[in-house]
Amino acid sequence: MSKAKILVVDDSPTYLKMTCQPLTEQGYEIVTAADGEEALQKAKSEKPALAVLDVVMPKLNGFKVCRKIKSSPDLKNIKVILCTSKNQESDKFWGEKQGADAYIVKPFDEKELLDNVARLLGS
Repeated sequence: MSKAKILVVDDSPTYLKMTCQPLTEQGYEIVTAADGEEALQKAKSEKPALAVLDVVMPKLNGFKVCRKIKSSPDLKNIKVILCTSKNQESDKFWGEKQGADAYIVKPFDEKELLDNVARLLGS
């Protein structure tokens, strides 16, 4: 049985690879996007169970993407992990206010990412 579909969004090819690789190794189906607008399009078309969003991105930042996902009747059940270099408590607080289910600071520990994914997906 295949594992859940995860949308990974980051404008940095390096972080995109660093995020996708451990998830792929765990058997998750991965869909990627490079900016906020593409992220919303893929969320609507692919219906992932979870999205890992960078915050600082072109077009729409991760906070806005998270807010749009959580306020959309069709998308609100998608779990959201914000994964960002913004490490201030105020950033984390703001992420939670947008509806994020988890907040990970870059550079992240692979185990932290996988633990949060497993917790949110109940696997």
